Amino acid sequence: MKTKTIAIFLVIILAIGGGSFYGGIKYSQSQTAAKFANRGNGNFQPGAMNNATGTRSGTRTNGGGGMIVGEITAKDDQSITVKSRDGSSKIIFTFGSTQTTKQATGSLSDLAVGGQVSVTGSTDASGNITAKSIQILPAPQATSTAPATN
Repeated sequence: MKTKTIAIFLVIILAIGGGSFYGGIKYSQSQTAAKFANRGNGNFQPGAMNNATGTRSGTRTNGGGGMIVGEITAKDDQSITVKSRDGSSKIIFTFGSTQTTKQATGSLSDLAVGGQVSVTGSTDASGNITAKSIQILPAPQATSTAPATN
């Protein structure tokens, strides 16, 4: 009789544990779905493939956010213009609070025409981006197109 009671008790414990586990999984799934539903309809507009680095350029927008990777073509005290590798350009507005990084912490004065940058921020109705952060990228390496000789 005692082993039958223990067996019933174990079955009840396993049923409660299994039900709790299943409920936790379903709760987690509902929280994840709600989290992504509130992100907006972000999209990625792909750019050209950079064969030197194996990376792809483009502009990412997500719920008002923006990102562009490319070359600085113009600079003034309040903005930079970045040309993506796909040929499109964006005006990037900068502020004293815009975080600028490179191998070491950088500043807005480190931004130079011809330099490569990755920018994240918010996009306005005109498609311009107000920078939240700018990462200064290393210059792409030149690739040799000369045929190999034996």
